[in-house]
Amino acid sequence: MRIIAGRWRGRAIAAPPGDATRPTSDRAREAIFSMLASRLGSFDGLAVLDLFAGSGAMGLEALSRGAGSACFVDADGAAVKAIRANLATLGAAGDVRHSPVSALGPAPRGHDLVFLDPPYGQGLAGPALVQLAARGWLAPGALISVETAAGETLDTPFEPLVERRFGKALVRLLRVPA
Repeated sequence: MRIIAGRWRGRAIAAPPGDATRPTSDRAREAIFSMLASRLGSFDGLAVLDLFAGSGAMGLEALSRGAGSACFVDADGAAVKAIRANLATLGAAGDVRHSPVSALGPAPRGHDLVFLDPPYGQGLAGPALVQLAARGWLAPGALISVETAAGETLDTPFEPLVERRFGKALVRLLRVPA
């Protein structure tokens, strides 16, 4: 896997070993960032939250494009180790939390851009969004990218903006009310 654009364009990042993590394809990642760029204009200074982060590719890509900060959350120890290694390789800073998303307490701040890529078929995305909103993790007007299996439903109180299918994956962009 490589960073697609920005100051670290072309730099390799490592995925955690094993099959516990399902990295978002480069093609899907590029499309997601294109959809986000058309709505945001710029990533400069954004606070990013990468949940079920795996390698941290989504948050790292946002940092490469100018995001001001990133918080990475994953319950898998190998994923947390990979995220820390990727941050070190790129010379980047980030808040890395070894925790299930469901165990996150109150947020230190709201985030402007959120990536949510839970394991497929477990129905984790909807409850995670409700919890994040209740605990202050989402800034007013935030954009959320949710990746689920193509056939998976998603109940959410947030405004749906667009959805795109990439093979077995369905990516939805949502907006938190301002």
